[in-house]
Amino acid sequence: MKLGKFLLEENLVTQEQLDKALKDQEVHGGRLGTNLMKLGYITEKQLISILSKQYNVPGVDLSTMDIEDGILKLIPSNIATKYELIPLSRIGKTLTVAMVNPDDIFALEDIKFSTGFEVQPVVTTEISIRNALEKFYEGQDLLQRVEKEMEAVEEEVEVVEAGDKEADEDEMSDLAAEIGSGPIVKLVNTIITKGVEAGASDIHIEPYDKELRVRFRIDGILREVMKPPKKMHKAVVSRIKIMAKMKIAEKRLPQDGRIKVRIKRKPIDFRVASMPTIYGEKMALRILDRSAISFNLEDLGFEKEQLDKFLQAIRMPFGIVLVTGPTGCGKTTTLYAALEKINSLEVNITTAEDPVEYSLVGINQVQMREMVGLTFASALRSYLRQDPNIIMVGEIRDKETAEISIRASLTGHLVLSTVHTNTAAATITRLVNMGVEPFLLASTLDLVLSERLLRKICLNCMEKVQISNDYLKRVGLNPDEFDGVTFHKGAGCPVCNGSGYKGRIGIFEVMTVTPGVRELILERVSTDRIHVEAVKEGMRTLRDVAVEKLKKGSTTIEEVLKETTIK
Repeated sequence: MKLGKFLLEENLVTQEQLDKALKDQEVHGGRLGTNLMKLGYITEKQLISILSKQYNVPGVDLSTMDIEDGILKLIPSNIATKYELIPLSRIGKTLTVAMVNPDDIFALEDIKFSTGFEVQPVVTTEISIRNALEKFYEGQDLLQRVEKEMEAVEEEVEVVEAGDKEADEDEMSDLAAEIGSGPIVKLVNTIITKGVEAGASDIHIEPYDKELRVRFRIDGILREVMKPPKKMHKAVVSRIKIMAKMKIAEKRLPQDGRIKVRIKRKPIDFRVASMPTIYGEKMALRILDRSAISFNLEDLGFEKEQLDKFLQAIRMPFGIVLVTGPTGCGKTTTLYAALEKINSLEVNITTAEDPVEYSLVGINQVQMREMVGLTFASALRSYLRQDPNIIMVGEIRDKETAEISIRASLTGHLVLSTVHTNTAAATITRLVNMGVEPFLLASTLDLVLSERLLRKICLNCMEKVQISNDYLKRVGLNPDEFDGVTFHKGAGCPVCNGSGYKGRIGIFEVMTVTPGVRELILERVSTDRIHVEAVKEGMRTLRDVAVEKLKKGSTTIEEVLKETTIK
């Protein structure tokens, strides 16, 4: 009896639901049971029970099962994938195998011939088999693909100034051969190359109880790209540590390092950070690809009047200009673009950074090293004796750094820096809470820039979409503002990996410290009061600017709501 009839007789689905699943099967392919599960009409447990009755064999749920390596080796990966099956156990001359189709005579005969065992089939779902194949066989498949498809990777990825593993080889002798083996080197090179090719900003290698996960952050969103076998975790981490000049024997403490490579003759830096977790060390690699980032202020997404205000502030002979926002919103890129704009032979620019992400020609960049006492505060004191015109401080984190920055601005220097706050107005409150006196802040602060990044709609698959006035009201937008506006979204295509988005654009909130704002700073008023005054004097909020991008068709309403709030 066919599966659909079984399900109807058991009253697990209606005829309407069955017809819908059959239509989906015609369009998307796959098995009927899988489509019913995807539509939410039946559970996996119900499907296994019905399949067991249909084929008259026991049903199993593979998600909770651990299978010995010796059993898995009885059936090669290519045969398991071809016939959609997993070996479970062996008793004597009988091998129990979980299958999607236990009636597949060719599969049963092929296994019997290749293993020499009698085969006892049990049934499970297509999704269960696929997950099990990924869990138990993905490592072998991955290494085969790496060997087959990435033969050129070792030539394409040239490590510049790799670390020395000799120092740790006594303690790591068992691992040393594995670290330097072809598959491990190729796997790490593949991960690095694929991350750069995908336009990722970060690569995450994350160990869990029974799996190892690799994810790329593309346009601000993390996406899983592969699951190497967990047993490769230590070797992969050690290989990356060697490349980054980190201590491979140190697993209990976080470490930082840097990798310099050439991929297809293009130089690319990676900032590497390790973190001990309960399942092993997690590795995060920040990709620093100069060619993928524009340090041109005009390309970052400023509205014209905002750019004019920002340019006026960074061309002042002295004062403080702050860039604010959460981690990963583009603050450093904005500061680098500002330095590129004002850099010339007539000015001396010195930076204090942790870490130095990109090398800028004509600018004195200094890497902070807290372990030897080189902090933002100590560096700033030294800079004042170096005759600088402009000082860039990576981040104002404490009262000491803030006060020295203010002192530098009072003695005729322009200071650029970042602070972690959510809005431009909140930056004032944050600095006062650090212990900075309001009268010093009011006399030195010229401009505060708050920013976010919105994902841009993929131009290759952009399509029109209808948004109702009721929905606009529900999310806090005025429908009258959008009369005649055509909304768009990305349908999803190979160019954008099905996400509908490709690239990001900045939105900015530029708060000029006007006499009115200075008065409020001296009065120690709340963030809301400062925000209201700044808006009254012409500041456009992040939400306002994001709505403009939405009207121009650059982004979607979902991105506007995700990255901005009504204030």
